Amino acid sequence: METICHVITKLELGGAQEVALYTVSHLDRSKFRPCLIAGPGGLLTDEARAIPGVDVHILSSLTRQVHALADLAAFIELMRLFRRLRPTIVHTHSSKAGILGRWAAWCVRVPVIIHTIHGYGITSAQPLWLRRMLILLERMTGWITTYWIAVTQTDIEKGVAWGLFDRTQVSVVRPGIDPKPFQAVLSETTRHALRAEFGAGSGDYLVGTVACLKPQKAPDDFVAVAKRVCDVVPQARFVLIGDGDLRPRVESMIEQHGLEHRVHLAGWRRDVSTAMKSFDAFLLTSHWEGLPRVLLEARTIGLPVVATRVGGVAEVIAEGRHGWLSDAGDVDGLATQLIRVLQGRSDQWHRESHSVEALPKEFHLDEMVKQYESLYDSLLNNRRGGRASRSVRFSSHS
Repeated sequence: METICHVITKLELGGAQEVALYTVSHLDRSKFRPCLIAGPGGLLTDEARAIPGVDVHILSSLTRQVHALADLAAFIELMRLFRRLRPTIVHTHSSKAGILGRWAAWCVRVPVIIHTIHGYGITSAQPLWLRRMLILLERMTGWITTYWIAVTQTDIEKGVAWGLFDRTQVSVVRPGIDPKPFQAVLSETTRHALRAEFGAGSGDYLVGTVACLKPQKAPDDFVAVAKRVCDVVPQARFVLIGDGDLRPRVESMIEQHGLEHRVHLAGWRRDVSTAMKSFDAFLLTSHWEGLPRVLLEARTIGLPVVATRVGGVAEVIAEGRHGWLSDAGDVDGLATQLIRVLQGRSDQWHRESHSVEALPKEFHLDEMVKQYESLYDSLLNNRRGGRASRSVRFSSHS
């Protein structure tokens, strides 16, 4: 049986974290022994520890912030842990854990090192010198990486252009969802109760999002769009499901714009599949992304989506069919599209009669795990055959 160690920086509520949790809990136990390594303070830590048969390790030094001493301590802890666990494969997620985890695995001679790109933490908002330094760091770490997984074709093209890998070293594996909870019918009584909880009456339009309150998700833009839409559509109401470091700033913006009774901050909820069915439209204001699973959820429900054209969003949302896209930071463009949706000016969107498309198989969680297992088998068979692991060919959507 092969030991597979998944490493992620923090088990917060997010797509990368849920992908890692689902993978370790659903790998074929007759072939793989799953381990999960993460930093402290995540909302999903207790849930991870409760997964039967998964060896969970929380490293106090593995934090999101860059700190030389803490990062060195995390690196040493990871090496010690890998020496003890003796994994055949180390599979990292997220930028910080991706760098430290891959180098620690290489130093203790882990045979196969894999990294999943859930969107790059390298953005145009960063100074040029910082972007160049981060690309160089990723490129150097690419030298010791056996194989890369991208969640979008867009990230493959960017990685090739930056020289992180060539096309023989990377495949697309989508971060799937389980569509069943989002397909379940919600009673009108429950829907009305949820809408009332979020500040929307029977004659109001409720626009929602699910996002961590951090710079990537641009919650400031969410409030700015809400202000513009509310000025034109008096019945518009907004709800933001999520929490994070930027909450005080978002609350201040809401108060500054006089939106206390129009924008509701719901905090984190574990009933997202139910809560989202109370929305009339979905708004995503992210400045950068990998492939946001929440858009798959909105598609499954049949919500019209207004979103920024970042990461793999355009690979999930076909403009004019599933929703409308604007550039990152284009508050006016997002507001205009959302007003159009709410006022019913587009004949394509009438929620009562809208036909919900079945989600393609590649976006299902079980398909994601099957592709991971197929990749693991290919890399391990390649290694046993004595060939260079970089030459492995994996059939996917790349």
